[in-house]
Order: sequence, then structure tokens, then C-alpha cells
Amino acid sequence: MAKFENIEEIEQDLDGHGLRIGIVMSRFNIDVCEGLLSGCVSSLTHHGVAPSDMILVTVPGALEIPVALGKLARSGKYDALVALGAVIRGETYHFEVVSNESARGVMEVQLDTGVPVANGILTTEDDDQALYRMNQKGGEAGLAAIEMANLLRRMP
Repeated sequence: MAKFENIEEIEQDLDGHGLRIGIVMSRFNIDVCEGLLSGCVSSLTHHGVAPSDMILVTVPGALEIPVALGKLARSGKYDALVALGAVIRGETYHFEVVSNESARGVMEVQLDTGVPVANGILTTEDDDQALYRMNQKGGEAGLAAIEMANLLRRMP
């Protein structure tokens, strides 16, 4: 990022050592969700988060993710959280409801508690898209959790 004279910049910090990360994963579309989890945990451990500093909570589906995130956030035990799930379009309007409401719930948790939540809930047109994106999306969610935890620690 460009440096500007007389402007303090808080730079990206992807050092996960010492961070405590809570992960909430949906069991609906489990193959995709486990792919998301694999990418997330790989990214977290690669950047220094110890497995002993992670917790995994599973829930039935994407709509249940926010309530579990909220409980973890309010515990005060975690520096950041990750939401993992897969909402794959079907033939009904239910896809839009689940996609929109799970995203709203995830956003509300972080705004209400101040604990950053990386949204790794995939919303795709079909299974092939979900399978193609799962590892990358999971890894990106892990990185976002680390970056936001470190950013909030360093902000005045």
C-alpha cells in the first residue's frame, strides 16, 4: 500500500502465533464444508495458529451458524471467529433466504460484539462451483480472521 507522509498506517499482519480462533461449521453439504475446514485450518496453522488455540463447533446448517458464533464471541475467549458453510442454489427461493439471512447474522455478530468474523460461507449455483472454491475460500477465511484479529489489537 502506498505510504503517505505524516499518515500512520497499520499494515497487514498475518502472524497467527498466540491467536485464539473459533470456527463454526455447518454440517449441511458436509463434503464442501469439510473442504472449507481443511483450507481454513491449513491456512491458520501455516500462519502460526496452534491447533490447541482453535475450537471447532458444528451446527446443522448455515442459518444456525450466527447463534453459535455469538456464543463464542460473547465468551471473550477468542480473538477472531470463522464461519464455514455451503449454500448451493436449488429450485426454490430458500437459497436466497438462507444466503441473505446467514450473511446478515454473521455481520450482526461481529458488529454487536466487536469480535471479527471471517465469512467463509460459500453461496454457489451448483455443487461443482462449491467443490472448486472450497479450499481457497476456507484458506481465505482463515487469513481474514488472523488479519482482522491483529488489526483490531493494533488499532488505537
